[in-house]
Amino acid sequence: MTACAIESAAENGTRAGCVITADGSYAARLAPHGDSWFPERWTLDGPEPYAVPLPGKQPEEPGTEVQPMADGRVLIHRVPDGRHTFSLLYPTGPGTGEVPLGAVECRDGTTELRLLPPAPGGLRAYAVAVGRSSTTVWLVAGGPFGPERLAEVPGRCSGGVWLSGGDRLLALDRELGGRTKTVVVDLERDGEVSPLLQIAEGSNDRLLLADADSGLLLIRSDAPSPGQDRLGWGVLGSTLPVRFPDSLRLADHTVTPFAIQPGQMLTPEYCLVALRIAGAGGGSWLGMWRPVERWIHQLTAPEGWLTDSGLWTKDGVLRLPYATETLPCGVSRVAAPVEAVEAVDGASLIKYSAEYAESPEPSDFPDSSDPVASMEELAEPYDELASSSRPVPLQQAPFTVRKLSSAFAGRRLAQAARAGRATAEEVTVE
Repeated sequence: MTACAIESAAENGTRAGCVITADGSYAARLAPHGDSWFPERWTLDGPEPYAVPLPGKQPEEPGTEVQPMADGRVLIHRVPDGRHTFSLLYPTGPGTGEVPLGAVECRDGTTELRLLPPAPGGLRAYAVAVGRSSTTVWLVAGGPFGPERLAEVPGRCSGGVWLSGGDRLLALDRELGGRTKTVVVDLERDGEVSPLLQIAEGSNDRLLLADADSGLLLIRSDAPSPGQDRLGWGVLGSTLPVRFPDSLRLADHTVTPFAIQPGQMLTPEYCLVALRIAGAGGGSWLGMWRPVERWIHQLTAPEGWLTDSGLWTKDGVLRLPYATETLPCGVSRVAAPVEAVEAVDGASLIKYSAEYAESPEPSDFPDSSDPVASMEELAEPYDELASSSRPVPLQQAPFTVRKLSSAFAGRRLAQAARAGRATAEEVTVE
């Protein structure tokens, strides 16, 4: 499944309308009830979605965070009197049961603590406490003794993306020395920090989304246009550079990716990406895009869409949770029926049916297949032991045959070898 970043919370001060587990079974949100708020759990893996309210003894504060767990309980993060407390909520007939987990003290009054996106597996939950000069990663649910301090990272960190399909490698966007670069924190190696995104020496590079199956990464960086952020994409463990297609640039609009189609093991360029497009004058709508394509398919969002929340199925159906007065718990399924269009460079592109959206013609967008950013090689490459547990930094690389040194890339190459596409040691990029 897609590991979703929390860029909107970190940079814009807003949060997704609801939070969905990595496997798509449950969701949770803070639901309005008159002038008050209470937690609500949604069950999504049945024939029809349904919601279970989890009200406490008193209404919750509007900024309270909630997160669903794989067992159906809901983690809640409250901040009473400056203390960050965590509990697990569950339905108990007419009432709500609560299991207190403990608290995290932020004594200096300037530290910001927020939950990270749901971890793969859904048995543990994590948070980051961002201080003046460092960021601390906490295990707040699933540990044996309550909140547990796992790692301290120099610098102020935002974002948060899980890599490689587990909850060991955490990517954070670290601000240090006036620049923001994405680093990887290995939670099983005492918080060892490794670089991931270093597109240019003076650029600000952030990781927005990562898909564990294909390795597709969605990136925001000002490397190609200093002072102006652009969306780009790359592949974890690949020798190819980060690309910044012109099709993802919409004048006077903000484009934010929020979900990647899973299950595309060897074809990251064909993964569907769901986008939220926000106009300068307000209002937002949906976009669908693939790296192999040269345009965005734009659609109207369903009424009551819980903004920035949604997930893809493996067969290309986008599921969007929504809530209206008449239907307080609903999921809109936006299918993507395909029809073949002209081949480009030997690859058959995919175009969405006009039943769902009027899509621009490919000729309306310029060819954006050329790489833009220049990158520098790291002074010291990863050794074999390190490569078994870390991703390779995304940097400029030639379009030639090259061995991939990360465990993620090795897995993809082994899969390709079994399919008869490449040897287990190298791959040729045409």
